[in-house]
Amino acid sequence: MNVRRRLIPAAAVAAATALGTGTLSACSSDSAAANTGKFDVVASFYPMQFLAERIGGDHVRVTTLTSPGQEPHDLEISPKQIAALQESDAVLYLKDLQPSVDDAVAQSPVKTKIDAGSLTPLEHHGNEVGGHAAEHDHEHGEEEGGKDPHIWLDPAKYAQVAEGVGKAFEKADPKHAADYKKNTAALVKQLGELDTQFKTGLADTKSKVFITTHAAFGYLAERYGLTEEAINGLDPESEPSAARVKDLEKMAEADGVTTVFYETLVSDKTAKTIANDAGLKTDVLDPIEGITDRSRGKDYFAVQRANLKALQQALGAK
Repeated sequence: MNVRRRLIPAAAVAAATALGTGTLSACSSDSAAANTGKFDVVASFYPMQFLAERIGGDHVRVTTLTSPGQEPHDLEISPKQIAALQESDAVLYLKDLQPSVDDAVAQSPVKTKIDAGSLTPLEHHGNEVGGHAAEHDHEHGEEEGGKDPHIWLDPAKYAQVAEGVGKAFEKADPKHAADYKKNTAALVKQLGELDTQFKTGLADTKSKVFITTHAAFGYLAERYGLTEEAINGLDPESEPSAARVKDLEKMAEADGVTTVFYETLVSDKTAKTIANDAGLKTDVLDPIEGITDRSRGKDYFAVQRANLKALQQALGAK
């Protein structure tokens, strides 16, 4: 098990639970809505926050547990955040991505708990070359069989999640159901257009193989007929074996790979070392786990379009 998988102490959860429950019993069961006049949603990290804001519109107040620029896998939820979670009307999260969030959600009395992973099938994605995937530890749960959590990077899968979130909001806050339905439909339409842009933009390329630092793009690759080769498997910060590096360098030459992609929230050191050794370029492919000043765009759609452009350039789109 990866040492970075640090769980919050049980005492902290218990203390925060007591604090949250105390606060709740002093108010009505819909205390958060009463406090803000809005449907209060806690989102675990940016892709969940984006859905909640777009679907909820003016009717929701969204708070996110992961700060911009923070690596979501490393989140250790604070007692203050746990207490805020207790008081919310809904929580939107992705199970097995952030263990401390899973613990807090399991112990919270929140009525509407939406696990995005239950709204679209999660699949197994590993490295293809040389069978080295097993060497890589996986902080989102090797015990779950290493299922890939990065569903939001496939616009079609993200649209399925959006539809499920919309239905959950309608049920939990029926007063604004018509608006949630309308906002969901608009978002799903936009995601459909993005899916078409990727399909068209990647249909005719010189190469179908791309190298990334961590295996975040398995769903995207599968959707558009590409092959992702990840240096580090599903853990963004593990070190690749010498054999894996050698495999990647051979494969890059055989498959006409031009670029090693790295991402904004983790170190680019390994990507740059491999690129230098193999005479390749480096570029950013953003897993959109958070938006910062270094992101190539201000929201999910802008960054996905930047990702498409980077892939087209690297793969030699005609």
